[in-house]
Amino acid sequence: MYPSGNSTTAWILRLYCCFLFLIFAESRVPQEEVNVLQQIAKTMGATYLSFDADLCEVEEVGVTVKPQWFEHIVDCHPDIGSGEVNHITRIVLKGLSLPGVLPPELVKLPYIKEIDFAYNYLSGRIPVEWAAAQLTNISVLVNRLSGEIPKELGNISSLLYLNLEANQFSGTVPSELGKLISLQTLILSSNQLVGEVPTSFSELINLTDFRISDNNFSGPIPDFIQNWKQLTKLEMHATGLEGPIPSNISLLNKLTDLRISDIGGPAQAFPSLSDIIGLHTLVLRNCSLSGELPVYIWAMKDLQTLDVTFNKLVGEIPNDISARNMLKFVFLTGNMLSGEIPDSILKNGINVDLSYNNFTWQGPDQHACQQNMNLYVNLYKSSAAVSPLRRILPCTNDFTCPRYGCSLHVNSGGNDFTVKESDGEVDYAGDAGVDGGSARYFSSSTNYWGLSSTGDFMDDNNDQNARFIESTPSNSLSELYSNARRSPLSLSYFRYCLRNGSYNVSLHFAEIAFTNDSTYNSLGRRVFDIYIQEKLVWKDFNIVNEADGVQRPVVRHFNTTVTDNTLEIRFYWAGKGTIRIPSRGQYGPLISAISLKPNLEEVYAKTEMAVFTLLHFFFSFGPDTWLHPDLPPSLTGI
Repeated sequence: MYPSGNSTTAWILRLYCCFLFLIFAESRVPQEEVNVLQQIAKTMGATYLSFDADLCEVEEVGVTVKPQWFEHIVDCHPDIGSGEVNHITRIVLKGLSLPGVLPPELVKLPYIKEIDFAYNYLSGRIPVEWAAAQLTNISVLVNRLSGEIPKELGNISSLLYLNLEANQFSGTVPSELGKLISLQTLILSSNQLVGEVPTSFSELINLTDFRISDNNFSGPIPDFIQNWKQLTKLEMHATGLEGPIPSNISLLNKLTDLRISDIGGPAQAFPSLSDIIGLHTLVLRNCSLSGELPVYIWAMKDLQTLDVTFNKLVGEIPNDISARNMLKFVFLTGNMLSGEIPDSILKNGINVDLSYNNFTWQGPDQHACQQNMNLYVNLYKSSAAVSPLRRILPCTNDFTCPRYGCSLHVNSGGNDFTVKESDGEVDYAGDAGVDGGSARYFSSSTNYWGLSSTGDFMDDNNDQNARFIESTPSNSLSELYSNARRSPLSLSYFRYCLRNGSYNVSLHFAEIAFTNDSTYNSLGRRVFDIYIQEKLVWKDFNIVNEADGVQRPVVRHFNTTVTDNTLEIRFYWAGKGTIRIPSRGQYGPLISAISLKPNLEEVYAKTEMAVFTLLHFFFSFGPDTWLHPDLPPSLTGI
C-alpha cells in the first residue's frame, strides 16, 4: 500500500530534516573564527574560554569572580554554500562581571549579527571599528562604559536593537543615530547624556521601544515623537526635558506602556489619550497636570497600572468604574481629588493609594476602611478639612492624645533594637513586621508613630510587592544598619502626639543593596529626595556619595519645628538612578533608622536668655523688687 499524497510529503520533509541535522551536526566553526572568539573573550577580561567548534557551544568561561548567574551562548549558522561550515552569528557573555573592554576585533567575525555583553564590569569606550560590522543587535546594558556615543554607530544600517542603559556615557547624542531607520529599540537610560534629543530622530519611524530616563537632557519633549507610529513603549523618567507633554502624543495609538515623570514646565491639562485603547501601563507622575482626570481612563479595559501621582488634579473618582477593567495598581497620591471614595474602585486584588488628597474623611464603618487581606488602600492624609491628627489617623474613631512625647526612634526594616548612645541606651522600635504592599499604611497606637508607603517596583515580575525590606548579612554593620526599608516611590514616617517645639531629626543610612567589589553589583546608583514637614531639605540624595562607599553608616541631621503636634519625614524617588542593579526593580528611597530629639541648643539658648533677663532685672531694680508681687510685663512667661 502506497502512502497518500499528504503522507508522502510529510515523510519527505522528515527525511530532509534528518539529513540537514546530520550535515549540521558534522559542521565545524572555522578555526580563524574560533581564534577571534578566544581573543574577544580575552579582551573582555575572561581568563579563558572553552569552546566546542563542532557543536558551536561554549563549555565554560574563566572569570575572576564567581557569578551569581550568567549566560554564555554562541550561536552559529551554516554556510549556504557548504553544509560543512558553521559561522558565528551571535555571542552572549552576560552576567559574568568581565573586567576588560569591548572587543574591537568583533569585526573579524564576518557573519556576526548579535552581541549581548550585559551585566559585566567592562570599561572604556565603544569601539568605532564596530561600525564596519552588519550588526542587528547590540546590548552593553549595565557596565561602566564611558565617553561619548560614537557617531559611527549611525553607519550600521542593519541595526534593529541598541541598549546602552546603565553606563557612564556623556556628551550629546550623535545626530547620526537618526540614520538608523530600521532601528526598533533604542535604550539610553541611566547615563550622563546632555543636550537636546536630536531632530534627526524624527526619521526613526520604525521605533517600537524608546527609553531615555535618568539623564541630563535639555529642551522640550520633542513634538516629532508623533512620527513614531509603531511605538509601543515610551519611557521618560527624569530625563531633564521640559514639559508640556506634546498634545500629538495621542497619535501614538499603538502604545501599551507610557511612562513620563518628573518634568519641569508649565501646568497643563491631562493629555488626550482616548485613542490609545491598548494601554496597560500609564505613568504620568509629577508632570504639572491640572484639571480633572478624564473619565475614559477608568474605562480602559486593558489598563493594569495607573500612576498620576504628585500632580494638581481635581475632581472626583466616578462611582461606576467598570468591573471589566484589569486595574491592579492605582496611584493617585499627592493631588487635590475630592468627594467620596466609590466602592467600585475597591475591588479584590487592587492596590489603591489615595494619600495626600482632599477626599471625604473615611470613618471606621466605611468600605474603604474595612480590613480585607486581598485589598490594600492607603488613606494617609487623604482627607481635607479635618484636624491634622485625623488626617494622619484615618479609619479611627475620635482620638485624643493621652500624653505628649518629645522623641522618636525607629529601626526601619529591622526589629526592636537597643542602641548604646552618648546619653545612654536608646530603644529603637522595629518595623520589620510591617509587610510590603503598593499602598501601605501602618500606625502604632502605643508609640504614636507610623508609616505610609506608595508605589510598585515595576518590571520585577512581582505583583505581590513583598520586597520592601532590604537586609545584608554583613558583620561590619550593626543591626541598626544591616536592615532597611525601601519604597518604589514615596515613603513617609510620621510621629503624632508630639510636643510642639524645635527638634533635631537624625536620618541613618547605609547602602546595603550594592556591593563594594569588581562586579556589576557595585555599579548601582540610588538617588532620592528628602522632605521634612513637607519642605524639601535634600535634593538628589545619594547614600554612597555621602558615606563614601557601600555598607558604611552615615547620619545626616536636620533641624525642624513642630507646631501642630505632628512630624512627617518623607522620601521620594524622582526617577533618578539605576533601576536594574543588581536586579530589576532595585531603586527608590532606602532608610535604615530615624531618631528625633528636642533641639537642646535652642532649649539651652532660651534658658540662658531667661537667666540673663532675670539677672538683668535683679541688678536693675535691686533685691527688694523680687519681693514685689507685680513683675514687669517683659518677664511674663519666663
